[in-house]
Amino acid sequence: MSDQRQDEKRYDRRDTTLKFVNRPDDLDPLPPEEGDPGLRAEMSCGHAVTPESLTGWCRSLLDQGQYKFKCPALKDGTVNRCGAVWPYKEVRRLAVLTAEEMQYFEENIARMAAAEHCEFKSVNSFPFRMDLTNLCVQCTVCTADKKTVYQFCWQCSKPWKGTAPSADRCANEGCVNHDLELLKNCKLTVLPEVLEVIACPSIRACITCGQRVEHDKTGCKNIICPRCQIEFCFVCLKLTPECLKTSTHFQKCSAGVAPKQTSIPVWRRN
Repeated sequence: MSDQRQDEKRYDRRDTTLKFVNRPDDLDPLPPEEGDPGLRAEMSCGHAVTPESLTGWCRSLLDQGQYKFKCPALKDGTVNRCGAVWPYKEVRRLAVLTAEEMQYFEENIARMAAAEHCEFKSVNSFPFRMDLTNLCVQCTVCTADKKTVYQFCWQCSKPWKGTAPSADRCANEGCVNHDLELLKNCKLTVLPEVLEVIACPSIRACITCGQRVEHDKTGCKNIICPRCQIEFCFVCLKLTPECLKTSTHFQKCSAGVAPKQTSIPVWRRN
């Protein structure tokens, strides 16, 4: 999407998916010393940016521990900041991120989002699960009331039966992970715009956080997880930068189609 001149990122004038504007960069409004440094594109909030200014601002937010990209430009005629939240997908496109920058952004977004969003169930702060790979959980409230250790299954909510630890189920009848069953038994689908992808599992679990996702069968083979905002290939189940080292967005993956998943990734928190 960009022409690279002396390592400076620029938009491609032929890109009809972007809205170009003839006004100053709202993230760096000072005029250049010599001439026009390049095209400006309009973000969804209406403010103008260049690839360099957008990359710099969003990277500074990541370096400050913030993974939600908010527009810092002032609203017209006011001293108030816009504050609109830009989706990572929009930032990635309009910042013209390189493969290395994409990897840096996505790894940090995943780490920060995982730290913020607890993957715990709780009732009045009791109980909670520290080990996301073990379904056997000890209830501190019931243990205190009964004066004996009380454990239950995080999946079916029944008193624990069977050996522990266990990541998939307890010994209670009917204890089943419905998301995992969907992954194992989903139908195959076709991605019409991706060459030679004619039999791909129709449901996937995000390779970073385990969120269940489906492809809408339009556009390229890569999708962005709605929960952790990490982009990965729906076909080979690799992070997008890794997949694109040996293929393109609309070509089959060198690793082929990954089979139906038989386990759900656990979102690791640092």
